[in-house]
Amino acid sequence: MCGIVGIVSSGPVAQQIYDSLGLLQHRGQDSTGIATADGSTIHMHKARGQVREAYRTRDMRALLGTTGLGHVRYTTRGDAKKEQESQPFYVNAPYGIVLVHNGNLTNVRELTEELFTRDRRHLNTSSDTELLVNVLANELQAQVRGASLDPDQVFDAIETLHQRVEGSYACIALIGGEGLLAFRDPFGIRPLILGKRSEGLVGTEWIVASESLVLENSDYEIVRDVRPGEAIFITRSGELYSRQCAANPRLIPCSFEYVYLARPDSIMNGISVYEARLRLGDRLADTIARHTPSGDIDVVMPIPDSARPAAMQVARRLGLEYREGFYKNRYVGRTFIMPGQEQRRRSVKQKLNAMGSEFKGKNVLIVDDSIVRGTTSREIIEMTRSVGANSVTFTSAAPPVRYPHVYGINMPSRQELVAAGRTIPEINRELGSDHLVYQEVADMEAAIIEGSDVTALEMSCFTGDYVTGRVTEEYLSWVEANQLS
Repeated sequence: MCGIVGIVSSGPVAQQIYDSLGLLQHRGQDSTGIATADGSTIHMHKARGQVREAYRTRDMRALLGTTGLGHVRYTTRGDAKKEQESQPFYVNAPYGIVLVHNGNLTNVRELTEELFTRDRRHLNTSSDTELLVNVLANELQAQVRGASLDPDQVFDAIETLHQRVEGSYACIALIGGEGLLAFRDPFGIRPLILGKRSEGLVGTEWIVASESLVLENSDYEIVRDVRPGEAIFITRSGELYSRQCAANPRLIPCSFEYVYLARPDSIMNGISVYEARLRLGDRLADTIARHTPSGDIDVVMPIPDSARPAAMQVARRLGLEYREGFYKNRYVGRTFIMPGQEQRRRSVKQKLNAMGSEFKGKNVLIVDDSIVRGTTSREIIEMTRSVGANSVTFTSAAPPVRYPHVYGINMPSRQELVAAGRTIPEINRELGSDHLVYQEVADMEAAIIEGSDVTALEMSCFTGDYVTGRVTEEYLSWVEANQLS
């Protein structure tokens, strides 16, 4: 899970990209980077840490040009501590290409071998984004004909890239002296949204970003989502070209975007994240009513912030009091995307504080968006008891996470997943709650896609069914071994 943005503007673009990355900070806190093009000259700055920490005035002044892109990183492959693995990645031929990527490739071993032996390209990091930019450069080099770059040459290169690359990838690339390229994997697993605005007599400005809130905040009109398998090329002068570059595209977006990752004020693939979370609460309430003894709950409380819409609907449908018993320290990062179990555990108490007056002597039903490793949930349940709750019913707006996620979310190891190989009663004992209720898989899917044109979701971490090729048991074991080594 990362956040990406690309802009073709009529004026200096660096500040717009900086502001956009601030809005996408929830998607990654490890590092950030911005690249701009001033004619054929590319300027770039990247650093570890959050957006507000990474750029000084002198850095921004050096990012010249009217076309650019940016990235906030949440590490799912490579080393989060190595600044050279931060994005964007750059290759100098053809033209000079800078690329940012949200997602995860699943055939990195095969691609690495091909790039070295067949394409004769050298890699400096273990990042799959460096793989992607080299595949793109290699295929674009093979298509270049004549003195100028034709959009069809770009699209032919993306067609070949789709044939070589497997996994999830929403990408934006800056081609020096030419323009901005955006493309999405044939399943549309990770989000990418196109917007535009008119600037008086200077023509149309364009933006592509991970979430619609970036467009709305900067007064861009939402045009549409970049389609699965589609590539969009925008010239420096603002001319837009697009083509479907995949043989059999099908929209199967990641369910976890709607459950947890995206901001609630975003719309992805025609689905409002906030409204999807309300519907998740409606469905969860019905399941709670079936599995929890009547009269055993006094009050419903959310874990802020992602679970708040679902908790409100649970309380409304069950006719229970809704209260905010946990205060969130907004200066601590999201615990789910922090590296390491020990750091997550320490951060829970820094992030959340339980107000004893709301809990003392009550039978409390807690709603969280999901339960992944169980670290946060266990700490919250202990915290709830310590301030005087009579009993704790813990509920999840998502189903049990039983399988590794290989498409850009940091859940690569079954050993880390509290639900892997356990029944719900066993998970309940592991967490220490009195009752534990999960959303049903079918209910989650129905709640998210209701009223949209989306017909299926990527739900591999809940079901074990992977939509792309070569995600075998051998591959999952290799990923786990590399993660744990």
